Order: sequence, then C-alpha cells, then structure tokens
Amino acid sequence: MYKLRPYQQEAVDKTIEHFRKTIDPAVVVLPTGAGKSLVIAELAKIARGRVLVLAHVKELVEQNHSKYESYGLVAGIYSAGLNRKEATDKVIFGSIQSVARADDDFFKDFSLVIIDECHRVSTDGQTQYQSVISKLQKNSQRLCILGLTATPYRLGLGWIYNFHHKGLMKTDEERFFKKCIYELPLSYMIKHKYLTPPIKIDAPVACYDFSILDDRGHTLKEIEAILYDQSRVTPGIINHILEESKARAGVMIFASTVRHAKEILEILPHDSSVLVTGETPQSERDEIILRFKAREFKYLVNVSVLTTGFDAPHVDLIAVLRPTESVSLYQQIVGRGLRLSDGKKDCLILDYTGQDHDIFSPEVGDQKPAPDTEAVEVLCPECGTENIFWGKKDDFGNIIEHFGRKCQGAHENEVTGEIERCSYRFRFKECDKCGAENDVAARECFQCQNILSDPDKKLKEAMQLKDAHIMRPDSMYFFDSPDKKGRSRLEVRYYDLDGEYLSEFYYMGDYSSNGAFFHNFVKKHLKNPGVLEKRLRLDSPESVINQSDLFRIPQFVIARHVKRFWKIREKIFING
Repeated sequence: MYKLRPYQQEAVDKTIEHFRKTIDPAVVVLPTGAGKSLVIAELAKIARGRVLVLAHVKELVEQNHSKYESYGLVAGIYSAGLNRKEATDKVIFGSIQSVARADDDFFKDFSLVIIDECHRVSTDGQTQYQSVISKLQKNSQRLCILGLTATPYRLGLGWIYNFHHKGLMKTDEERFFKKCIYELPLSYMIKHKYLTPPIKIDAPVACYDFSILDDRGHTLKEIEAILYDQSRVTPGIINHILEESKARAGVMIFASTVRHAKEILEILPHDSSVLVTGETPQSERDEIILRFKAREFKYLVNVSVLTTGFDAPHVDLIAVLRPTESVSLYQQIVGRGLRLSDGKKDCLILDYTGQDHDIFSPEVGDQKPAPDTEAVEVLCPECGTENIFWGKKDDFGNIIEHFGRKCQGAHENEVTGEIERCSYRFRFKECDKCGAENDVAARECFQCQNILSDPDKKLKEAMQLKDAHIMRPDSMYFFDSPDKKGRSRLEVRYYDLDGEYLSEFYYMGDYSSNGAFFHNFVKKHLKNPGVLEKRLRLDSPESVINQSDLFRIPQFVIARHVKRFWKIREKIFING
C-alpha cells in the first residue's frame, strides 16, 4: 500500500478539516510533480459516500485512474475517449465532456467531487462544469467540491478563489471556489528533492523580441507578424538548442504558432524529432506521445497542447520559444521537465522570449504596470500582512516603489466564519465630503455614499474654468523657502517641459504642521506607501530634501488663480 509524503498528508488533513466546518468549494494548490493523484486517491479511499473525479482531458482521467488502481483500489471510468462508461462504482474517474452528457441517474449519491486542473472552472452557469455541479447538488444536500491545480490563476479572470488560508483576500469578486485551504510552493519541492532542480539560462544567442506585445494580451496574428519579421533568428536558436542538448535525454520545445512549430521541425534532425499541435488527430497524438516517452524521439515540438496532463519524467531540457503574460503558465511549462527520473540530475531551461519570467516568482494577480516592475513583498503597517504587489527595487534589492492599492490581509472570524478584511489602503481616493479613504476606482464613498470625483471629470471641469491652470509636470523639486517672517517653510515646485512651474508651500517644525504635511503631501506622493510611513522623520525642509527620492510626481497639477498667485488645488496621480 502507498504511503503519503508529509505534505500530501497535510493536504488531505486540511481538506477533511475544511469540509467538517463547511461545504464551500475549496482549492488545494500543488505544483506539477507533487503527486496530486496520490492526494486524490487518499481522499477517494476515505470518503464515506461516492466520489467523482473530473478532468478536462482523457490523459488526466487515465493517469489518475491508473495511479488509484495501482494501490490495489478499484474504480470506474466514465470517458468516451477511453471507450468506457462505468457509472455504478463507488469511485468514478470521468472526463467533463462525457459526464456532462450522462443520463440523470448517473448523478445520484455522490458526496465528494474532485476537479483536477480546477482553474478551468468558472462562475458561468452555462459551462459544462457548472452544469454537472448543478445536477450533482440537486441529488446531494451536502456535496463537497474540491479543486486541485498547480496554477490557481487565469488570464482575464485573476485568482480562481477568494480567500487564502494564510490570511490573504485575493479578490472580492465572485468566484466559484471560496478558499485555498492548502498550497505548497515549488521551491519546497525542489529543496526537499521531490523535483529536479531547474537551471534557467536566458539564452546568450539572439532571442525573439516580443517587447512590443501588450502585457494585457496579444493575438496570434501579432505573434505571427513578429516571428515573420524575425525569421532569421530561428535557425540560430535551434542550433543553440541542438548544441545544449547533446548530453540531454529528452527535449521539449514550446513554439508560438503552428507555422512557427513547423519551421522549427524543419531545422531539427528529422529522424529524432516530432511535432504535436492542436490539429494533430487524437490517435496520432497518443502514438507520438507514447513513442516520445519510450525515447524513440529526442525532440518534441508542441504548440499549447502539452502544458497539462503530460508526464514524461526523462525530459531534461525545456526550450521556451513562445511568449506568455502569465507567470503561472510559464511555471507550468517549466514543470514539464522537473519530474524525477533515474540518472537525471537537473533540467535545463532555455528561454528565448526575452520576457524574463521567474520560475519561483509568485503570481501577483494584477496587470503589470510597467516592463521594469517585478513582484515585491510589502508589509502592511496596520496588520503586518506580507502583500505581493508589482514594484521596483534598487541595485541592492530594496523596494523603492510599489503599485499596491489595498492590503490583502484578512482572517476568518472563529465564531461566524465570516472573512474580515484589513482596512488599510496604500493608495486611495479621499472623499471630499467626509474624508474617508476609498479605493482609487470607487465611484461612491463607502462611508457616506457621496459621489466621488473622477480624475478625468476633474480635468474636464478645470479646462472649462477661466481661472484654472492645468500642468503636466516633468519634474519636481524641493526647496527650503522661509516666509517673510523667517518661519521654516518647504516649497515644492512642479516644472513642465517649457520650464514653467507651480509651487505649493508647507510649514514644518511643530506637531500640527508636520501632521498636515504628512496628510496633504506625504501620503499621496510616497512611491512606497505603507512601508516607510511610520519610520519617516519629516520635520523640516532639510529632512524632506534629503529624502526627496521617496516621492512620486503627479500626472497632472490643477491650480486656481487666487489674487495675484496660482494656488494648487488638486493633484492627479497614475494608479491613484
């Protein structure tokens, strides 16, 4: 009989603990190669009622079923692709496509549903997953639904669950899965020798330039155009792969498009290379994969079809020739080469995209605000939560700027079970009426329901005023500028490209003045809000001047004419 690894047992224990309290759908996150099938087998074995294990491809159905029965257990399969439709066993492994078409009698008496690769489940009631879940729930008042995935994040959607067991609220938006109850990092698996160490090389030869692609997504046509313009780069890349793979057992090459994959295949050795795409007939694909696993081919080129449900442990070189905005997808691609195999010491990762993804980097969950940003950890000054935001670091690894809005910290109320969030905001929109700090995208004040001013609206209104001056500053400078009576005063000047400037003044030195300066200037201008606020000593113009690199320049400055001077009334920032 099999024996669970410590982390696998912990995942099982956390699942049992969760469903004893609630039947809210939950997620377990395990990296590729962590043995999800073993966790599935244990949960299916100990479940009191019937268990349905769902997957989106027949390879995963067969893989999970085979692993389960290899432990001396018996289960049925419900999958047209595997020519089996067994519906009466206590445990059934099924493909979602076949189960969705099953007769109503199939859906009776299940107490647990386990969904492999559950990041494919959405809240849309028209999907096959939601249709199946709805039928199961009609026949069971206490149906437990567990999802397993290595990538709990989807492009265009974000996090697939709301709350993380470590006290993080990932999203307030509606999600099918309510909580991540267990997560194991990839670094743990490698450190404890459960996976092969990756050796990542940003290829020294010429790589593709995908920098013009929009971070929010790109089309196949855009990629094709780039590859066509840079077609001379491909032979050099493939020759580099051939050179690096001389001592390697199995090579997987991830191409951008079908045309690109065929171009690659033409350059590779014909007798030891093979191609799999979405257009490859299923029977032919199955044969190719079997022969590759048997090492009849050394090079396997593929286009978006072998990122999940594929297990060839001997693969020890991954070549990435396709762009992706998703860190999760990148890590999934790399994961194809990290399984243990006899004689395998490491896996070489060759990246020819120039995108510089980090194998161990966490998924941030928001669109990358600029190409030079990276995932940074930012402590909340109120609750101490380690938030993951996009940010910038200096040469010494210190965070100099981040783009986080609200603390992700949260905890479960032990009495009510409700999720209670930390209220701290790093960036905010202040209500003109009550002074409450709202999300920068909010339209209505959460406290007094006052309609909040929209930045675009403010600019349009200012442009219609005869006594308003709108500046787009190019630089910002600080001066020690005492008033006529010699009282200490800080002058902040905003210069535009023509050298014109607008000024604002702050008195410094006493508690009240320093507090006003902090509220009116520091909180809005800090590049790194929340991290330094409680440690900053800003009690004189000199102290501000010496730390001027901590502050960001507003996108727009709006001033109104007061007597003979321009008085700054509003400053508008990117991201609030």
